[in-house]
Amino acid sequence: MPSYPFHTTREDVRIPLPDGTELAARVWRPVSDEPVPALLEYSADRLGDRTAAEDARRHPWYAGHGYAAVRVDTRGHGNSGGLPGEPGDEQELTDGAAVIDWLAHRSWCNGRVGLLGVGAAGTTALRLAARVPDTVGAAVTACPQGGHRLGGAVLAADLHARLTALIADAALPPDPRQLGDAWRPTWLARLESLEPPVEAWLAAGDTTVPVSVPVLAVAGWGDPSCSFVLRLLAESPTARALLGPWPHGLPEAALPETLRWWDHWLRGVDTGAVKEPALRSWISTRWTGDEAWPSPDVREIHYDLDGQLRTAGTASDDRYVHVRSPQHTGLNAGAYVPHGRPADQPPDQREEDGRSVCFDSLPLPEPVELLGIPVARLRLRSGESPVQVVARLCAVGPDGTSALLTRGVLTTTGPDAEVELAACAATVPAGHRLRLALSSVYWPWVWPPADDSGYALDPSHSVLSLPVRHLAADVGARPVTFEAPSLPDPLAVHVTEPLTARPEHITVHDIGRHEWRTELSPATDGTRTHPDGLVRDEHTVTAYRILTGAPLSAQARTDHTVRLERPDLGWDVTVQTRTQLRCDAGHFISVMQLRALEAGSVVFTREWQHRVARES
Repeated sequence: MPSYPFHTTREDVRIPLPDGTELAARVWRPVSDEPVPALLEYSADRLGDRTAAEDARRHPWYAGHGYAAVRVDTRGHGNSGGLPGEPGDEQELTDGAAVIDWLAHRSWCNGRVGLLGVGAAGTTALRLAARVPDTVGAAVTACPQGGHRLGGAVLAADLHARLTALIADAALPPDPRQLGDAWRPTWLARLESLEPPVEAWLAAGDTTVPVSVPVLAVAGWGDPSCSFVLRLLAESPTARALLGPWPHGLPEAALPETLRWWDHWLRGVDTGAVKEPALRSWISTRWTGDEAWPSPDVREIHYDLDGQLRTAGTASDDRYVHVRSPQHTGLNAGAYVPHGRPADQPPDQREEDGRSVCFDSLPLPEPVELLGIPVARLRLRSGESPVQVVARLCAVGPDGTSALLTRGVLTTTGPDAEVELAACAATVPAGHRLRLALSSVYWPWVWPPADDSGYALDPSHSVLSLPVRHLAADVGARPVTFEAPSLPDPLAVHVTEPLTARPEHITVHDIGRHEWRTELSPATDGTRTHPDGLVRDEHTVTAYRILTGAPLSAQARTDHTVRLERPDLGWDVTVQTRTQLRCDAGHFISVMQLRALEAGSVVFTREWQHRVARES
């Protein structure tokens, strides 16, 4: 264990809510005679097993630096009481506000609370801060999770898989070592209460998140949260952001910056945290800093689609270019949420470019540095049916290699379509060409429109606007550097890999059937034995299929199995979930199945069927 300013203690406690429900919490505290600020991480991700390894690294580190670091399971999850709800719903926020009040009134807390959250919990942290801004002094949000649509199109990637994981996590029982014999009736009550939020997730919904306290936002380039992070910076004068070369999550490299943030806002220590650039970002090979966002060093450069960018597809007798892509366009998109594995990254885009209409620049005479949110402003031929406009920005090397920089989707009826691409940071070398590739589908990221006739584009009234950062922006600027944290030793979790591990990402083309099938397996697969004897075995397969010329053939399915064991107690439970999603011309059709087993015997089964009207 590294040496820290404070010795620490760890305690498992139960936090009472006003309705009598108790939430499971783990508290790491510094050994101190003085009350200290509290840092709350409030999540549905089961502190007893799923997040135990991460918790055991960062929370003792925070405690060693003088904070009461508190990890709390939300209602109906892990060892907490009550029945589960949807992440971020009104009950979860009400409970969270009560937890903050409870913490602020502990004898070991000085009344100041900071909030920490990753993914969906990162979004919840911001919403909670808006509930009790007088108590919450600051927040750190990592990769905050957004809605279930992309430019108005319903997500296919991640949506049904996330739904499956949501139900599976809520269906898992509490630990008998913590709850004794009460674990079983608690588990059965949870199972009976479950209702998948399919209708709510398929609806457009409101994805706005209030920012009411100083926020440090952290994300990795390529994570879907990056655009939200830049908007947060633009809207909040007290916000700061780190966007780096990281996968989804809170990287350990960022922990010292979060500590500087807490020290400034919760202790009043001048750590220089607010003097740092508003945005510190990794651009291709180096860290850069921009003092404000929007940055005065970034300007919008326009590329006309019949000028600086050109395509070979313009017909001589018609100013319109027709864009109609095969339904499997998008198979080389890479992971929607990157988790740091090789298959997460999108491969060479030449196959995708061949299924798209491409507008290329001449070779660049000097490097172009991009930082921000590109926008494609396109003029379409008006139509009655909504169309799906997909824009990809690529850098094409002298050898023809096409590297994806960013992409965006818009569902529209035209005629003016403004496609906002995801925030990006990249240096395109001299001699490379910029390529805007347009397609009419992007499967399996988003569900294809029922009508596959595509759309007609007028290049003479269309433009690509790029956020170009001045190449001399860093001249004379203070270098951006980070201190490496000295964290506790990793939790001694023994990982047993599957004997026949599935590929991370595999695609099969059935030529005779004109069918494309893709299967994904997450990094969480395998068996993990925790130091206290708890065994968690997890296996997941997500599959997509589509026929080349049939948009209504699209189908998505996730099979997810989690088994929990305590061999010393003879405790053995399994939760199996399956979600299947498809669509016809007017509806999404969802079938979700759940089975729960105890010692191999089925104790609960249920199937939910939903038919939800589609908007496009």
